[in-house]
Amino acid sequence: MAKEEKETYVLHDGNIGNTQIAADVVAVIAGLAAMEVEGVSSMAGNITRELISKLGVKNLSKGVKVELTDGKVQVRLMLNLKYGYNVMDISGKVQERVKTMIESMTGLDVTEVDVRVAGVAIDKGGTL
Repeated sequence: MAKEEKETYVLHDGNIGNTQIAADVVAVIAGLAAMEVEGVSSMAGNITRELISKLGVKNLSKGVKVELTDGKVQVRLMLNLKYGYNVMDISGKVQERVKTMIESMTGLDVTEVDVRVAGVAIDKGGTL
């Protein structure tokens, strides 16, 4: 039998087996969803968009923390935003996109999406 993931969530406990999802998978979904929002430059402490294809999407889980408590998912994201965008507007869009994508892809109930703006991208690679 394969080694079980460090942290997994049971999505379905059926009569012939169950379905589990690793916390890292939920974190990658959250990272990808956040990066889809116009105005988000990158995940904080993470790679830029140009490097995603070279290093793989697993690196998108950096800057994302996922917790499951009593069947409810809480997500914490650290982001770098592009200069010139409204922080509150982009944060709200990120929260909605992350919640929608996690719930639609996994069926888990997302109760909280906290966004921490860690920096502002002022050019193609630099952040403040």
